[in-house]
Amino acid sequence: MEASYLTRHPRLRDFLSFSGFVIAVLIGTLLLNAYVFRSFSVSGHSMDNTLADGDRLIINRIPVTMAQIQNKPYLPERGKIVVFVNPVYRPGAPDRYIIKRVIAFPGERVVVKDGVLTVYNNKYPEGFHPDDSTRKNNVGPKSPTSHDGEWTVPEGSIFVAGDNRVGDNSFDSRSGLGFIPTYDIVGPVALRIFPLGNVDSF
Repeated sequence: MEASYLTRHPRLRDFLSFSGFVIAVLIGTLLLNAYVFRSFSVSGHSMDNTLADGDRLIINRIPVTMAQIQNKPYLPERGKIVVFVNPVYRPGAPDRYIIKRVIAFPGERVVVKDGVLTVYNNKYPEGFHPDDSTRKNNVGPKSPTSHDGEWTVPEGSIFVAGDNRVGDNSFDSRSGLGFIPTYDIVGPVALRIFPLGNVDSF
């Protein structure tokens, strides 16, 4: 019986096998990045002292993927740090993706007055301070909070702020960035993997 073409040409067989392996790895990597996790680096100081410029992060895409499968909008937990597409991004400009902390949800009212950020909703008609549960050991939102104002979060959006809120250190929902559409959220921060001496989970 005559040997097959690939048996008679082992180099071609090896090349095709290697090419198939490379393609499988590339497809697997793309699927992981799209649906499981992504990696981002922090740029700037808007999240000091929680995150520092140059920190390397792993973003958990699974909650977003599950929401998409169920045809539901993804809403992160209050206080979580999330990465999202910059709503005012222009091609060629830096900062296509931004990282901030989740402050408020649709229908809630956010007030910044005299350096204090307060959220009002049906559960807390007298208001509450979300920073109280996220500020620990000098890590978390800095005080005071600048940019006095009042905002009501529209449907399909969230209100976000950086942790470095003194002056103009953070461009966020208080200071001109506006509300963030939920469909632009990439996912919550799961891990800091670099620098190695500062590895942490969130």
